[in-house]
Amino acid sequence: MKYKDEKYQPDKGFKIVPATLLIIVLCGFSFYLGGIFCSEKNKLEGKTVQDVSKAVPSPKEPAANPLQIKSVAFPECSIDYQDYTPCTDPKRWRKYGLHRLTFLERHCPPVFERKECLVPPPDGYKPPIRWPKSRDECWYRNVPYNWINKQKSNQNWLRKQGEKFLFPGGGTMFPRGVGAYVDLMQDLIPEMRDGTVRTAIDTGCGVASWGGDLLDRGILTVSLAPRDNHEAQVQFALERGIPAILGVISTQRLPFPSNSFDMAHCSRCLIPWTEFGGIYLLEVHRILRPGGFWVLSGPPVNYENRWRGWNTTVEEQKSDYEKLEDLLTSMCFKLYGKKDDIAVWQKSSDNNCYDKLADPDAYPAKCDDSLEPDSAWYTPLRPCVVVPRPKLKKSALESLPKWPERLQVAPERISDVPGGSDSALKHDDSKWKVRAKHYKKLLPAIGTDKIRNVIDMNTVYGGFTTALIDDPLWVMNVVSSYAANTLPVVYDRGLIGTYHDWCEAFSTYPRTYDLLHLDGLFTAESHRCDMKYVLLEMDRILRPNGYALIRETSYFVDAIATIAKGLRWSCHKEDSEYGVEKEKILVCQKKLWYSSNSSSR
Repeated sequence: MKYKDEKYQPDKGFKIVPATLLIIVLCGFSFYLGGIFCSEKNKLEGKTVQDVSKAVPSPKEPAANPLQIKSVAFPECSIDYQDYTPCTDPKRWRKYGLHRLTFLERHCPPVFERKECLVPPPDGYKPPIRWPKSRDECWYRNVPYNWINKQKSNQNWLRKQGEKFLFPGGGTMFPRGVGAYVDLMQDLIPEMRDGTVRTAIDTGCGVASWGGDLLDRGILTVSLAPRDNHEAQVQFALERGIPAILGVISTQRLPFPSNSFDMAHCSRCLIPWTEFGGIYLLEVHRILRPGGFWVLSGPPVNYENRWRGWNTTVEEQKSDYEKLEDLLTSMCFKLYGKKDDIAVWQKSSDNNCYDKLADPDAYPAKCDDSLEPDSAWYTPLRPCVVVPRPKLKKSALESLPKWPERLQVAPERISDVPGGSDSALKHDDSKWKVRAKHYKKLLPAIGTDKIRNVIDMNTVYGGFTTALIDDPLWVMNVVSSYAANTLPVVYDRGLIGTYHDWCEAFSTYPRTYDLLHLDGLFTAESHRCDMKYVLLEMDRILRPNGYALIRETSYFVDAIATIAKGLRWSCHKEDSEYGVEKEKILVCQKKLWYSSNSSSR
């Protein structure tokens, strides 16, 4: 009864001593387990390739001595991995849903499933035909897909002849050839002729004949297609020397900033534009700049004359067309022109048009401020309209300088970049002009027909591309999803690019680029990305006999060269243009080799 009416006060000494003993015991036990784990880990690492990322300090920590790692030798992947695309791998499709074709989106393998082997070329692979001849033909053995030849030869997509695929320039909606098709389009859109339209995206690109034709007309197109039953659409495009990337409008935003493309195109791409609340068309609206054009050919355009060949009724097609018109009007598009099978709509440059979205009953509604317009790396699609920022007065298509003057003018959106300004852009361009001149001394192939497809793996403002703009090549400018958002500036200058995280595989097929360029990528990303896997990915996407220009701090260069040797690359270390000791340039070339099970050996 002693404690009934008063609080129990335990002895404090009794409480503290056991707790202290318990902490000491637990700490000792944890050190014991840690020792066991580390010893076992070291044993395992002796049998496998060293995990370079564990040896890399934070970029903030000073590095007294260059990073040194053990020599490595990567085995060959089996021959069935010759067209391996890790994040769009058909072998993994069954793990993901069929709804809205989610399985075709990026689904990268977990770390423990990553391949640590070299992707072999197909049996009989040859160095690609050089540009511009490659636009019209490629080696069959480099892209050995006879299925697409059988299915699409009647539409003049391509035709197999001897050891080559020929590309007559046909398509489902342009049987008379892509040239005549684009001529008609230019009649509807005169801005395609005078440098107003510079960048375009082709959704469902086929073998990219549309994008290939536009290159001669001064328009740079990103050809987009998924890895689907039309095998290797993007691989054909890149083999031809035409810009392309794997992608699909499904449940996530495309990896491009808002208000970027001058034109978007769909030629019977079979995207259900009016389904799911028009969410796919809302994504086109997001990436199309104010004043930009959306071009549609195929169902339901010209339904009055075409419906019999579409396995439908004229009433159904009329209803689909009316739904499409209503949806486009609600998003502030206006019909710009229409002739035969082509219809063109223009996105409004007048922000007052979007005032109607304030109505609570309006559909689609305006996106709220919590959704960043340029957020586009694994960002879910939402059924709402991304309204262009009213303060951006000079980003509309009609307000931009015409190409090529556009390349040299600091875009309005550079002010959104920390430290961005007109003078910063000029300084960056001047720096890259000097660097590019030095690169051409180190690698004389730049500027020749030996190099066509190029990636700048971590660009800022597109300065590297600008310095090479007169050479017979094109550059995919990559901005890290973790870096400052400079990709809108790249597009406003009339260049193309994509967001990407180099801790993952790039959205392309193997053997699709002639030159990979990076500037301090490992210094910037080594705290997140394992150097070994980044270099393995570079090897996957680099063509045999292709080159890598690796500009890095002296701390990383020797380690990179060690791994590159294990990739069967030949590299030599060079000084930078100013000969500073803290920065070096590795000039590497990938060797052409064949699988040990190949008859080409």
